[in-house]
Amino acid sequence: MTALTLTDTDLADLTADAVVIGLLNGEGGPSLAPGAEAVDVALGGRLLDALVALGASGAEDEVVKLATLGAMKTPVIAAAGLGRHDGAVTEEAVRRAAGAASRALGGRATVASTLALVNGEPTPGMVQAAGEGSLLGAYSFSVYKSKPAPAHRQPPSAVQLVVPSAKDRATKATAKRASAIADAVALCRDLINTPPNDLFPAEFAARAERAGGKAGLDVEVFDEKALKKGGYGGILGVGMGSSRPPRLVRMSYRGRGAKTKIALVGKGITFDTGGISIKPAAAMENMKSDMSGAAAIVSTMTLIAALKLPVDVVATVPMAENMPGSTAYRPADVLTFRNGTKAEILNTDAEGRVILADAIARACEDSPAYLIETSTLTGAQVVALGNRTAGVMGSDDFRERVIAAGRRSGEGMWGMPLPPEVRKGLDSAVADFANVGDRSGGMLAGGHFLAEFVTEGIQWAHIDIAGPAYNTGSPWGYNLKGGTGVPVRTLLELIEDIAGNG
Repeated sequence: MTALTLTDTDLADLTADAVVIGLLNGEGGPSLAPGAEAVDVALGGRLLDALVALGASGAEDEVVKLATLGAMKTPVIAAAGLGRHDGAVTEEAVRRAAGAASRALGGRATVASTLALVNGEPTPGMVQAAGEGSLLGAYSFSVYKSKPAPAHRQPPSAVQLVVPSAKDRATKATAKRASAIADAVALCRDLINTPPNDLFPAEFAARAERAGGKAGLDVEVFDEKALKKGGYGGILGVGMGSSRPPRLVRMSYRGRGAKTKIALVGKGITFDTGGISIKPAAAMENMKSDMSGAAAIVSTMTLIAALKLPVDVVATVPMAENMPGSTAYRPADVLTFRNGTKAEILNTDAEGRVILADAIARACEDSPAYLIETSTLTGAQVVALGNRTAGVMGSDDFRERVIAAGRRSGEGMWGMPLPPEVRKGLDSAVADFANVGDRSGGMLAGGHFLAEFVTEGIQWAHIDIAGPAYNTGSPWGYNLKGGTGVPVRTLLELIEDIAGNG
C-alpha cells in the first residue's frame, strides 16, 4: 500500500521522483492552479507554455508529464487536469486529478503533490481529497500475477502532500484519516477482485472474521446448520445449488459514548450464475462482483473501528453462491424467511433480495434507529442511472441524507421512488408475494421487496450499486478496472452524520 506523508519543504529543494501540479481548463485556455508557483519559477516562468506545447488543456483525467532537465531536484512535473470550474475547485475534482496522476506516474517511487493547494490555503477537505485520490489511484491488485509488474509500471510507493505546515496537528489528523479511508476501500476492492474459486462463502466469511478481529470487532459466523436452526430460509434456498454452502456473518462495534444504534446489511453473492434462471455467458465473469455490497459493509465496519466513531453498529452480511446444481432452488418454489414471511420464487436470478430478506429481518430484531443496506441488486439500476450513479430508495428523509452523504464523499447517488403500483406487481397467488414483478420499474420492485422486511418505525435506505461497484471499462480518476469500493466513503459520511446529529 502506498504511504501518505506531509511535507512543507520548498519545492525547489524537495527531493522526489515527480511532483504533481494542478492545471485548470478555462475558456481562454489552460492556467496553472495555485501551488505550482515554485515550479514555474524554477522553470523560468515557462511552465505553462511548455505544457501547452505538449498539448495540455487542463481537462479532467488528463495528465501531461514534463522533464525539468535539471532545473529542479525533481526530474518530472506531472500536470493533472482539474477541469473547468466557476469559482473554487471542488474536492471531487482534486480527488480525481490526484488519482489520475498516481495512475500516470508508474515507476516513480516517491511523488510530491501540490493538489491540496489548488484553492490557496488548504482546507481539511482538500487535504483529505488529495490524499484519498493519490492513494486510491495508486491501488493495484497483482496477487495472481506470476511475475511482478515491470518497474516502469509499479505504482508510487510514497506520496507527499505539500502543505503550509507538515507539523500542524489538524492536518496530520486529516492525512491519517485519508489513509484509513483508502485502506478500507482497498480491502473492499481486494475482496471484490478476488476470483470466485478463492472467495466462496466460507472463505469470504473467514476473511471477514480475520479483518473484523484485527479491527477489534466482535464477529460471529453462522454456518448452514446454524442458518437452518435460525430459520434463514432465503439464504439457504439460494445456497442450495452450490456444493459450497452459505454463511451469515454478524459484525458488531460498540462506540464509546454512543447514543444511536445503526444496522448495516450487504449482499454477498460470491458468484452469480443466475441459478436455474441462468444468465447469458457474455460478461458472466463480472458476476464475481455480486458480493460488492457485502465487501463494502465488511470494509466499512473496519473503518468505523479504526476511526473510533461514537455509534453502535451491527452488520449482518449474508453470503451464498448462486449455482444451477441438482439441488438448486427453482422457479415456483416458495421460501420461508427468518420473520415467517413466505415468497414465491419466479426468477432464481433475483437471488440477492432473497438472501437480503433474511439479513434485514435479523437486523431489525436489534431495533436499530437506522438500517442501511447496499447491494448490486438489479441490472435495471444500470439501465436507469448508468455505471457511476447508485440508486437510493427507502424512507424519504433518510434517503435524502444518504444522497447528501454521497455528494460529500464524491460517490454519485440519485434518489428513486417506491410507487405503490410497482409493489402490486409483486403480488402472488400462492404466497405473501413474489420475488419479481414485470420488467417495468425493476429497480423499484427490488426496493419494494426489501421494504417488506423492514420493521415499521426504522429509518432505512437501500443503495443499489450494480453499476458503480465494479468498473468494467477503462480506468478513470482514482478508479481502476475492477472493484471500486463504492459506497464505503458514502457510508462513512452517513454514519458520521448520524453520530453527530442523530
